[in-house]
Amino acid sequence: MQDLLRDVTQRAILPYYQKLAADEITAKAVDDVVTVADNLAEEMLAEGLAKIVPGLPIVGEEAAHADASVQDRLSSDCWIVDPLDGTRNFAKGQPPFGILIAMASGGEAHSGWIYDCLTDRICISHRGKGAFVNGEKITARPTGETPPVAAISLIFMDGARREAVKEAAAGYRLVDVPYCAAEQYPRLALGVNDVSIFERTLAWDHAAGVLWLNEAGGKAARLDGSPYRVDEWARKGLLGAASPALWEEMANRLANLPPE
Repeated sequence: MQDLLRDVTQRAILPYYQKLAADEITAKAVDDVVTVADNLAEEMLAEGLAKIVPGLPIVGEEAAHADASVQDRLSSDCWIVDPLDGTRNFAKGQPPFGILIAMASGGEAHSGWIYDCLTDRICISHRGKGAFVNGEKITARPTGETPPVAAISLIFMDGARREAVKEAAAGYRLVDVPYCAAEQYPRLALGVNDVSIFERTLAWDHAAGVLWLNEAGGKAARLDGSPYRVDEWARKGLLGAASPALWEEMANRLANLPPE
């Protein structure tokens, strides 16, 4: 898998890094863009994954954007692919950005890969087998700071929910989000951030990261404590933390959020 990720990075992504023309960036929605690199990377990944497991359906971000029915595959066996996570950063010519891939069965991810295109860092997890960074098994560690460090994504929340989340996070040290799940999940296990709140929970953004963080001994789950499922892509709200205790503390603060 890492050879495929490196090949796609070298041939489809980095040739466009800091070299994108204006007509090679397209707006998909507010605060959401796609580039020629996203589309080319998804095509190459689809070809490569088809060789690894022939016939396994693929749910790619760009394919799903073009045809929402692609997400119906998330309830069965499938690959889940974000060909260029952090496109917002990539389009601005700045890090972080990466590639996210997961394998899922019955609506639950069981294998995941998180690849940093610039540093060659790869985070891998398989259900029940732990979490690894560049081949080394790791255990999630909090920052140890007082107050804990929180990175909260507010951009997809409505006004009332945004204000309620801000109030819940009062007393934490708030830091900027990286606008890249391929960076945010590693930060939660590697002593950089303690908690992170996500509103939008699309499978290609979270399948690999949730699995990896949980396998590392941290905790990622819905705000009510229920497990994250890749086929509940329209459901909002997800909380990740460097430890179960940090997760519980923030979840209690979020218990009375306004409805989605």
